[in-house]
Amino acid sequence: MKSPTPTSVPAASISNGTVLSAERISPYVSAILDPSSTTLPRLKCPALNTKRYDRLLKPRDTQETTDHQVDYFFALDLRNCIHLLPRLLGSIIEAVRFLGPRRCALSIIQGNSPDGTSDVLASLRPFLEDLGLLYFYSSSSIDPAKGNARVRKLAQLRNLALTPLYKEQIKATEDTTVLFLNDVAACPEDILELALQRRSLSADMTCAMDWTFVGPDPTFYDIWIARTISGNSFFDIPSDGNWNAAWNLFWDDQDTRARYSQQRPFQVFACWNGAAAFTAAPLLHGLRFRDVHGDRGECFQGEPQLFCKDMWYRGYRKIAVVPSVNLEYSDAKAADIKKLKGYVSDIVEGQEEEDDGIDWVFDPPEQVRCMPTWDKQSWRPWNETL
Repeated sequence: MKSPTPTSVPAASISNGTVLSAERISPYVSAILDPSSTTLPRLKCPALNTKRYDRLLKPRDTQETTDHQVDYFFALDLRNCIHLLPRLLGSIIEAVRFLGPRRCALSIIQGNSPDGTSDVLASLRPFLEDLGLLYFYSSSSIDPAKGNARVRKLAQLRNLALTPLYKEQIKATEDTTVLFLNDVAACPEDILELALQRRSLSADMTCAMDWTFVGPDPTFYDIWIARTISGNSFFDIPSDGNWNAAWNLFWDDQDTRARYSQQRPFQVFACWNGAAAFTAAPLLHGLRFRDVHGDRGECFQGEPQLFCKDMWYRGYRKIAVVPSVNLEYSDAKAADIKKLKGYVSDIVEGQEEEDDGIDWVFDPPEQVRCMPTWDKQSWRPWNETL
């Protein structure tokens, strides 16, 4: 009898979950493990350009074949997103297979998920362990949508996902890359491109561009978090909160605007934008996601912006957006974004890599736009309360 392959899912190997039966869980597990599966609908992704990403496979000088030193640590906070799992986790597993499972770890924190997300995530464990991937999965009752202290709760959830790194449950080094993804429909090449650009640019952190459809045309999504290298928002939002100028990205920064229009990486003060790749070094030296220093009057802002601010303060100042990586939060709309903006492989095909280089600025902007609400905007010192 032929033994099961990593992508086959014997019915007996999956148990009934809290919400879903084993029969309903199985197609999700199969889709996640098998990139060729068409059982469930998901964003179509191109085959990996393995030649482009070969540099990510470069062995460490002192690597032992039996060690499990983690070069790529994938972290996610997921809640109620079962329909996104075939694409999101399927892409992560495909990236892991390319990079080498023994060089990777995956950490997922799951929130309250009445749709069965938790059942699928729990059922993946034996299959991922068979693959040779370190898999950390747990649930949390922290709910940022309930009550107050949303930023504090979001920071707690991000830190929970990074706990295996903090507590040295894995072998990580300052060269380890953390790949932290939101609940986005990402292709394997999106994930690997962020890792590649972090390496090629010698960046401390690289981010995607994320989008939403509030009308027929896409709008840049992470406007509350992202700040340009001059400290401004990516587009202007007047005090009445309208997004009429959302089309006019980087309206006051011509250098950044030019790099963006050429689909080349550009330096920023802060970003997240659906997915980020960053060095583990500051985390190994105490950096954590945190809440606003409200008692000291710090501008109310999101935990990813605070994370970037603290990175700047610690000397990790090479933060860049990679505009060839364009993400959305559903399979259907992500397909629209890829059609409008292009897949990574299509964008980079005609580019000369040396033109990606960034002339890094190591002096932070003196002031950064503070937007606790759209109608209360001001400029604050970049390092206030630090």
